[in-house]
Amino acid sequence: MALEVRFDGHCFGCGPLNDEGLQLKFVPGPEESVAEFVVPPRYQSWAGMAHGGVVALLLDEAVGWAAWHAGHPGVTGRLQVSFRRPLKLGEPVRIVGKVENVRRSLVYASAYVENRDDGSRIADATATLMMTETKVDTPAQ
Repeated sequence: MALEVRFDGHCFGCGPLNDEGLQLKFVPGPEESVAEFVVPPRYQSWAGMAHGGVVALLLDEAVGWAAWHAGHPGVTGRLQVSFRRPLKLGEPVRIVGKVENVRRSLVYASAYVENRDDGSRIADATATLMMTETKVDTPAQ
């Protein structure tokens, strides 16, 4: 039996109905999905820095939306994150996800977070997603 998931607009990372969430909006491109974001102070870790879990969340959303936009929606089974440098609070970033390969019911994807102005890399990730049956209760991005 295939796993079935439902999008109701309340996702912490991308849900437009979640006032406490990040409300990321990924735009599909020809080969990747892209969002922009500025981390607010409430996601602080060390003084002036965003919590690493928030950076991992950005990457997880990027691979998920890349899979969605490529027509292979799924849930993340594995996310391997490499942090390159701290993400500063208030720093404008670009988040990019890309599907690398699809094999049977698995989607292999990659993602990165970079400074929107100078392109310096903050973190990157590889992921394996398991394809799912998906129901959308509210319009997806």
